[in-house]
Parts: sequence; C-alpha cells; structure tokens
Amino acid sequence: MSLCVGGGRLGNQIIRNLATSIICEKNDLYCDYKNSYEKIKDLGINLFIGKNKYNNNINITEDNYISLLETNITSNIIVKDNYLQTKEICDKICNYLHTDSIKTIIINKNPFKERNNNNNDLFIHIRLTDTAYLNPGIDYYINTMLTIEFNDLYVSTDDVNHEIIKQILQLYPKTQVINYDEIKTIQFGSTCKNIILSHGSFSAIIGYLSFYSVIYYPNYNRTSHMWFGDMFSIDGWNAK
Repeated sequence: MSLCVGGGRLGNQIIRNLATSIICEKNDLYCDYKNSYEKIKDLGINLFIGKNKYNNNINITEDNYISLLETNITSNIIVKDNYLQTKEICDKICNYLHTDSIKTIIINKNPFKERNNNNNDLFIHIRLTDTAYLNPGIDYYINTMLTIEFNDLYVSTDDVNHEIIKQILQLYPKTQVINYDEIKTIQFGSTCKNIILSHGSFSAIIGYLSFYSVIYYPNYNRTSHMWFGDMFSIDGWNAK
C-alpha cells in the first residue's frame, strides 16, 4: 500500500499529507498516513484513502512530484521524509483547498465560521522559539500593520516573552494574545479579515485556509529566510 511518513511539526505534516492525498485521489490509491491524520481531519480536511494496492512502489520527492501527478500511476507511492514544499506543489495544495467542495467542508468544520466576511480584525502569527533567527523582525510587523485599517488585533505566537511580542503589546496595548491549540489557532486566524504571516509551514497553512482574508507575508531573502521551499508566493498574497 502507499505510505506517507516524515518529521516536522503540524504545518509540515499537513502539507506533506495533502500533497500525498492529491496524488492518491487521482489514482485511487490506498494510503497509510502515519502522522497527524486525526488533527488534519479536525480542520475539515479528509485525506484520501482509495482502494488500489500494488506490489511495486514509487518514491515521491520534490523533484518528481509534479511529473507523477500528471501521470496515471499503477504503483504504490512512498513519501518518506520529503517536505514537498516547492512553489509548484504548494500552488497545487492551495488550489485544491480552494475548490468549492473542499472549501465548504473546511468552513463548516470551523467553530469560528460566523466570523468569515464579518469582521475587520487583524491576526498576526509570529513564529519564534527555535526559529527566531529566521523571523523577519519587528519592523516587518509594524510597517505592515501601519498599512492596514483594522478594528481588533490578535496575535498568536509560540513565545509570548519575546521582545517582538513585548514591542507590539507596548504599541498596541489592546492586543489580544490568543492561546488556542494548533487547530483552533488555524481556524480562528483564518477567519480574520487581515492576516500577517511569518515564515514557516504553520503560517502558510493559516494562509491557505483563509478564504476571505487579505494576506501579507515577508518578502524573504532566499539565502537566509527560505525554509524548505517557497510556500508563500501565492497569487493574491502581498509580499512586504
């Protein structure tokens, strides 16, 4: 049978599993998703498990994904420790999530769905801790915020004691730091009218699932700020 397995946090797992699911659905492949299957289902994303099992395997990588997606496959596919985060793959994932049938399921699963198209709030996701050295810095957040007219301001972060968070709270004392789990953070953030993202796959997923939002992301230096691939150059998003 086909297999999808690999390391990384939830954002990495969602992208890897979704990329695998898209190929499996095209070829009706039975697949075992080893990581985060139930969490992804909680978002309203039903990873595809088909019927076909074969005696031979094909390894899926960033290099051969697109060509294999365009091929009729009569083999199991094995995705192991590949992040599948090229621009081409991420475009496929984002487009898939925005198809009407998939989008409707995701929205209906969201406990904050009544906020969609019904607020003028700003949500900022600020990824720090072990990757703080890749963060675009306070100027990126403040300068982007100054271009946006918004009502309430929400911040989600993995390090509330970081200097960037302290500076935002000093400048905007009414900022609400949300403390939801990973799934509800994605769901709440995705309903805000305006969203400022950091780098990293978790931020990218918030953007992919934001169907009615204006999205901003840092225009990265490709030698120091690119992670595993270009997850952010999505049509309609705003590089700052």
